[in-house]
Amino acid sequence: MPEDFEQRQDEPLSVSAALALAKKSLESFTVKLIGEVSEVSNKPGYKAVYFSVKDSGASMPCMMWLNRYKSAGVDLRVGMLVELTGRFTLYAPKGRMNFDVFGLSLAGEGNLRLQVANLAKKLEAEGLMRPERKKPLPQLPERIGLVTSPRGAAVHDVLRTLRRRYPLARVMLAGVAVEGEHAPAGLIAALEAVRDAGAEVVLLVRGGGSFEDLMPFNDEALARAIASLGVPVVTGIGHEPDTSIADMVADVRASTPTAAAETVSPTFESLEGELDIEGSNLSRALTTRIERALSAVDRIADRPVFADPNMLFAVEAQSLDLFEDRLQRAIPINLDRDRVRLAHLEERVRSAGAAMLPRFENQLAMGAARLHDLSPLTILSRGYAIAKDEQGSIVKSVDAIRLDDTVQVEVADGRLGCTVEKIEKITSENILFGGLDER
Repeated sequence: MPEDFEQRQDEPLSVSAALALAKKSLESFTVKLIGEVSEVSNKPGYKAVYFSVKDSGASMPCMMWLNRYKSAGVDLRVGMLVELTGRFTLYAPKGRMNFDVFGLSLAGEGNLRLQVANLAKKLEAEGLMRPERKKPLPQLPERIGLVTSPRGAAVHDVLRTLRRRYPLARVMLAGVAVEGEHAPAGLIAALEAVRDAGAEVVLLVRGGGSFEDLMPFNDEALARAIASLGVPVVTGIGHEPDTSIADMVADVRASTPTAAAETVSPTFESLEGELDIEGSNLSRALTTRIERALSAVDRIADRPVFADPNMLFAVEAQSLDLFEDRLQRAIPINLDRDRVRLAHLEERVRSAGAAMLPRFENQLAMGAARLHDLSPLTILSRGYAIAKDEQGSIVKSVDAIRLDDTVQVEVADGRLGCTVEKIEKITSENILFGGLDER
């Protein structure tokens, strides 16, 4: 407030002074407020962003310097609920009041939506939402996992739909809390439990609710668990307009829990139609194959070899005839040649034998003469005798004979049977000095 204001209260102020007084008064304190964005002006080249916020009873123009706006990280859109921190100020040349914004953030659900949007951008940049990463659903799953609240309406809707459309499937239910601070951890554990139990596809569902109620399905850890689960995940979270990060990373996103159940369960009519189509395709394929086989058999049956069986071995039979003719001509020629060779060989053997015989005859004569000289018979013919004991062994020493033993004495022209009455052994003295006693 101007220093001389109190001193000159009776004097009127100029417009500039009055605005300066109001400006100083407004800028002396900071205000935090919440309002809905009603209009935004962020044109290229501007040094500030201009926008208005309102509530049910009033509207207020705002401005925020560009460097502060970029630091806030909020992309203002009409309809956003925002929380502002700043002070009122006056633009004197126009006599216009503005709210000079220092701090900007989304308020309530708006802030949550910003967090979700930033996380979605992060996961999208990592490729978790790419279509080529998503897994196809099994056509006729035998085991379906179901992760949801065991007390909500969603579980009944899903079970009723599966029972009506596809009663052959076995449903493995993991009941967990779907709201609250600890819900994401429970949902992750339930997903892994039904996967480990053998589920071929998993339904992750819950009924409708506010944006805050659905926040567990915007959890980063849950999103990564869905993407890496290893089996297809189908989400049915909330109602048609609701879209969570879990929906974005899931392999298939259905609008409601019932729609999720319908996604993994074929109807009897569709099964019957598919079976009819497959049956027709199979019938056509078999018919075509049989026709081709018959055509091939007909082509083979028309071959000459089947019309005249002799054609099968015609070439071989002719070859045998040729070989037989050649053999019959070759055998006499070979026999005559072999006879001549055999006669030559016989003559050579005879000549070689005749040349070798005299030498062997001389050697034989010499051997026979020597053998004759060494023969015992020749020795006996000279007056010697051979004595043999009762066993027929030649008696070589008197030590082998006892008195009264019977011995045979062989002479040149016969044998003598003798009984030993006297034994006298020859020594060197007998030979040198007198010989044997003649008794």
